[in-house]
Amino acid sequence: MALSKENTTIGFIGTGVMGKSMAGHLLKGGYKLSVYTRTMEKAQQLLDAGAEWAESPKELAGKANVIITMVGYPSDVEEIYLGEEGIIKYGSEGTLLIDMTTSTPSLAEKIYSTAKEKGIGAIDAPVSGGDIGAKEARLTIMVGGDEKDFNAVKGILELMGTNIVHQGPAGAGQHTKMCNQIAIAGNMIAVSEAMVYAKKAGLDQDQVLKSISSGAAGSWSLSNLAPRMIKGDFSPGFYIKHFIKDMKIALEEAEKMGMEVPGLSLSKSLYEEMAQSGEENSGTQAIYKYWK
Repeated sequence: MALSKENTTIGFIGTGVMGKSMAGHLLKGGYKLSVYTRTMEKAQQLLDAGAEWAESPKELAGKANVIITMVGYPSDVEEIYLGEEGIIKYGSEGTLLIDMTTSTPSLAEKIYSTAKEKGIGAIDAPVSGGDIGAKEARLTIMVGGDEKDFNAVKGILELMGTNIVHQGPAGAGQHTKMCNQIAIAGNMIAVSEAMVYAKKAGLDQDQVLKSISSGAAGSWSLSNLAPRMIKGDFSPGFYIKHFIKDMKIALEEAEKMGMEVPGLSLSKSLYEEMAQSGEENSGTQAIYKYWK
């Protein structure tokens, strides 16, 4: 059964590049919102708009009956959910947890089983679409967990995304996100090479994009990130350091399944070179600089 706005307080942890926009849509959608992030000033815009501040995940767990997390790394997810001051320990029976961080399938399964012991529901719901998708509430959301929990929070997810698919049991959302990241990793290399090739051939890169972005070569990265490459805009819609984290997870999962992923391995090595050269906090489109 879907949750009503009248009996729902949403707790949101992590108001970074994407999380701030996502939380803002929930507030605009009429939900009571409590937020926590390590740096309070990152949440100030939300607080000014009517969100309530929580001093810790523990405090937030006492205020909210739906808790959404959008943080950086699996280690952050583990601490927030399973730590001594974690939200599962201090959450109430009947609470629903939604981790939208890209994390490991095994951690999603652990959170699910630990939460279930306390009568708390947990779904993994990583997203794709970057800062643009977050701002425009057009994220793709890939969900793992019990179908009843998915149905209960689907209305909340619809405030943040447009392509929302329940993929299966706990961990299935994270596995689907790995498929997404594998596809993007190879595509980002191809998009960068195409744009560099166009420049070296003396072509107008914008004109080239008009021709190839709507044809067989078309992709989200080509349409949304190639223009940033051309303009020299390498600000993060999604950090290189977080993309490397995702690729590492995908490589580890592929290895467990006995699968070779040479394209992903190459992409990861090139992105690691960029990180080592000081680009770890740039957007993923900064891979363009590798050829320059």
